[in-house]
Amino acid sequence: MTSTATSVPAVTDATFAAEVLGSELPVLVDFTADWCPPCRMIAPVLAEIAAEESDRLRIVQLDVDTNPATQAAYGVMSMPTLLLFRAGEPVKVLVGARPKRRLLQELADVL
Repeated sequence: MTSTATSVPAVTDATFAAEVLGSELPVLVDFTADWCPPCRMIAPVLAEIAAEESDRLRIVQLDVDTNPATQAAYGVMSMPTLLLFRAGEPVKVLVGARPKRRLLQELADVL
């Protein structure tokens, strides 16, 4: 996967605890896979939200094919799964791609 200025940073099994669980801000983790068309559909939406909400929310991506331990630890079975963590705890789970407006509405109560 290539990284561009508009892409969301990636985390791995090795960096998950420090990057997500230890974050001061709430963190939305995008459990994704290269072979997943809905994952590709939601990626630009997440990049936009990450840029607009960077003062209130971190968004990171975790490739489930190369990081199976974290996927298994949180019981993620479908891609994309968006898992919102606050203070190291998962507080919201959203499964499937959705438009930006709907995603922001679904996150409004936890931001």
